[in-house]
Amino acid sequence: MSENELSETQRLRGTGGASVVPLKRAKPHGVPAGASAPIQLVSSHVSFDHRELRAIFDLYGRMVAKGEWRDYAIDFLRDKAVFSVFRRTSEMPLYRIEKDPKLARRQGLYSVVATSGLVLKRGHELPRVLRVLDRSLRLVSA
Repeated sequence: MSENELSETQRLRGTGGASVVPLKRAKPHGVPAGASAPIQLVSSHVSFDHRELRAIFDLYGRMVAKGEWRDYAIDFLRDKAVFSVFRRTSEMPLYRIEKDPKLARRQGLYSVVATSGLVLKRGHELPRVLRVLDRSLRLVSA
């Protein structure tokens, strides 16, 4: 350790006998010593972001209030993210809301799949895809 690091370590040392040692961030290979490398987060799994989860949980909350849904599960897999909806915990999921990046350019990033495996709706916009599950009551005049 250099003198600067040693003095910083001594400064951070507590009275309980334990010490805190600052760690240096290693630079990636191929980056010059003086250059700062951009930080890249590499995720090995597909996940829902905050906006997507908000839209899904808004629908989930309405359906729980109606008494139609009672439980859910979220799976973040390597190739897709899945939000499964259950009527009872011990059953197969009623619906699966899937996010599959492989299908983003073709049929759409999002899909709603029924228990039987039938794709009910597929598209590029999550709120539009979720409308297939939101069976709200509408006034019908005769």
